[in-house]
Parts: sequence; structure tokens; C-alpha cells
Amino acid sequence: MSTAAAAPPTAPQEAAPDPRRWAVAVVMMIAALMDLLDSTIVNVAIPSIGAELHASESALQWLVSAYLLGFASTLIVSGHLGDRFGRRGLFLAGTAGFGLASLACGIAQSPGQLIAARAVQGVMAAVLVPQVLGSFRTLFQGKERGAAFGMYGAVAGFASAIGLLLGGVLTDADLFGWGWRSVFLVNVPVAVATFIAGHVLVPATRERSARRPDLFGSVVLAAGLVAIVLPLVQGRSNGWPLWGWVCLAAGVLAVIGLAVVEGRRHDGRIVPLLPARAFRLPAFSVGVLVQLLFSIGMQGFFLVFAIWLQTGQGYTPTQAGVVSITFSAGCFLTAPVADPLAVKYGRLVLAAGSLLMAGGFAAVWYAIEHAAAVHAGAWPLVPGLVVAGAGLGLLVVPLVNVVLSPVPAELAGGASGILSTAQQFGGALGAAVLGTIFFGQIGGGLTHALTVAMPWVVAGFVLCALLCTALPRKAVIRDDV
Repeated sequence: MSTAAAAPPTAPQEAAPDPRRWAVAVVMMIAALMDLLDSTIVNVAIPSIGAELHASESALQWLVSAYLLGFASTLIVSGHLGDRFGRRGLFLAGTAGFGLASLACGIAQSPGQLIAARAVQGVMAAVLVPQVLGSFRTLFQGKERGAAFGMYGAVAGFASAIGLLLGGVLTDADLFGWGWRSVFLVNVPVAVATFIAGHVLVPATRERSARRPDLFGSVVLAAGLVAIVLPLVQGRSNGWPLWGWVCLAAGVLAVIGLAVVEGRRHDGRIVPLLPARAFRLPAFSVGVLVQLLFSIGMQGFFLVFAIWLQTGQGYTPTQAGVVSITFSAGCFLTAPVADPLAVKYGRLVLAAGSLLMAGGFAAVWYAIEHAAAVHAGAWPLVPGLVVAGAGLGLLVVPLVNVVLSPVPAELAGGASGILSTAQQFGGALGAAVLGTIFFGQIGGGLTHALTVAMPWVVAGFVLCALLCTALPRKAVIRDDV
């Protein structure tokens, strides 16, 4: 028996922080950066991909939707798996898998191969990202934790912006004759370097009290989400057959049924994917709808906008990226003040952000209608994009706090996972729905097709503003720990 065992009891002390925690944070952030960049870097490369691989219109939609569906279907359960079985192993597996999937994207010889690799990319990103955030919560305490999460938010915002430009630059640079393939192959050396550094630096962390994840439920959720998106992408080219409507209805019923079954389950050993208690809170349910709607509008718009700029207006990928990045510039203007404003004015800030997005995209719509037949000037598009981006900053920065503030602490992790899933699934729906509207009108010209799609974008953000009025008046939490 050691002398420590016979010593009188003392007050429990917090474990000393890992001296390498900031080095670990940098390594994990670089790995997460691959996903953060991939959410936008592919958008401006899509026309070039379609031209080289002779991809159909539905295949172009799947290039976006497959990644987001893979992410949405896997995100919640992978977070629970990391909590229960350890985050280090899943982080390394996700990093390696993402690198291999990126390599498969870069060497794909057909649209089908590329779409399949994109889906695997999304799954691997969903395995990787929750381990980063979960590890931050374990490695850091107090103000350091806030600084770490703040670093993640800043890098995420920067990556989304730079991805639009980087995708165009890499495509135009045609390094080694790779063209658009560089957009994917750039991930490979990053994945190799972060895997090696992660193997050396990242500690093993997990939650000792974590419950068993619902693996069967995760399969049902994934199948339901795919069943919803599949007929929306393929329906138009197949004449909207009966099987598509049956598939869509089955997908919706599968997701609803999963939520109902989990709500009635009393096995405390299994953590639910869709906690019914959270959905009974009006603020949370409305917040999920807001997250879903703005993601539909965002991803759908940038898919068809990139095609219009390059295929319809003759912009190079780099030029298209420069035009698109003005949207992010608007977001950077309002993001720093969004949270303080939301503390004071609550849901009104989110509603105002939604209306700014609606107004900004309406201005873009007006500029598109008055564009020249070929290579319209970019300046008429810029004011609307900046205004819409400013609205995004006011909407998304405080949204999580407003929506999660009434959620009990024991449900906060699962609820935040659902919000992230809604964002990814909304993006997949946006590419499916707005892409279908756009391609359905393409016979009248690309400008005509885009002007038909734009009212749906604007209407979606107006609906977001209306939904925001049902959120808590000033339920914004300030978490400094």
C-alpha cells in the first residue's frame, strides 16, 4: 500500500492541463480545415468538373448533395461514438479516411466514381469534426476553452470565405495538368501530415459516463435522409415517377418514426439521436427549421450561381470565386457585433438578418435580370451579395445560443448535433430543390433559369424571418466557461 493511500482525504483537484494542448488544438484544427474548406471550395469548380466528365445535371447536384448527406447522416452518431469509445482513434480514422476519399475524388474518371467518393468524404468529415470539438471541451477549461472554440469559429468563417476563392484559383492554375482535380488532391498531403502529427500529439479522451449510441437508429436516419433527397434530384429527369413520391414519403415517415420510437424508449443506456424532449421545446423546433431553411437557400443559390457565372456568363473559375467571396465580406462586417446585439435585442436581430439576406438576394436577382447576354459586369451583383452576407452574420452567429438556451444541459450536446445535422441536410436539400428548379428552366437560357430560381431563395429567407419571431425574445446565453 502506498503512503498516498493512507493520507487524509483532501478536496478534489482538477487535473493539470495538458502542456501540449495548444499544439494539439492546432493539429486538430488543420484537420478540420479540410472539411471547412470542402464545404465551399467545390462550388466554383463544379462547371469545370461537369464539362470534363460530361456529367448530367443531376450528377452536378449530387456532387454537392452526396457530401452533405454523408456528413448529415453520420455526424450525430460519430460524436456519441467518440464520447464513449475515445476520440483519438476516430479522429485519426476520419483524417486518414478523408485523405483517401479526397484522393479517390481527384483520380475519378466518371461522375459516378466522383459522387461515390464525395459521399465517403462527407462520412469521414463527420467522423473527424465532432472529435475536434469534443477534445477541445476536455483539453481546455475556463477562458481557455472559450478561446479555443473562438479559434474554431474564426477559422470556420475564414475557411468558408477562402474556399470560394481557392477553388477558382486551383482550377485555373491547372497545377501539373490536374485542373479541377487539384481542389480534391490538395487535401491529401494535409491529411498525411495531420495524421502523423495527430498520432504523436493527440491524447486519448472520452466521456466516462457516455451512454451507448443508437447504431440501428443511425442507419434508419441515414436511409431516411437519402430517401428524401434521392427523388428530388432524380425526379425531374425521370418524369416524376410514382416510385419517387413513395420514396420521399417513406423517408419523411422514417425520420418522424425514429423520433417517435426514441421518445417512447425508456432504456437509459442508449443515447437517442433525436431526443423528443428537445423537440417539445418550441424554441428548439423552430430553430431547427430556421437552420434548415437558410442552409437550403445558401447551398442552392451558390450551386446555380456558380454555373450561371461560368457557363452562362463566361467567367473563369477564379473570377467566379472573387465575385462570390464578396458575400463572405458582408458576413465579416456583422459577425463581430451579432452576439452583443442579440444579447440586447434577441430574436429581432435574427429576424433582421434574415430580412437582409432576403433583400440582398432580391438585389442580386434584379441585377441578374438586367445582366448582359455574355459576361455581365460583376459590380451590379456585389452590393446585393454584401448585404446578403451581412444578414448571414446577424443570423447564424447568435442562432445557436438563442436556440439552445432553453434546452436542458443534459440534452445540449445532442441538440447541438441536431442543429449541425439540419445545416448539412438543408444544404443537400438546397442543391436538390433549387438545382431541380434551375435545370428545369434551362431550355430558356441560363439567365432565365436563374431568375426563375431566385424567387424561391428570397421567399425562403422571408420565411426564416417569420420563423425567427417565434424564437425566445431574449434567450441568449453567455457561456464563459
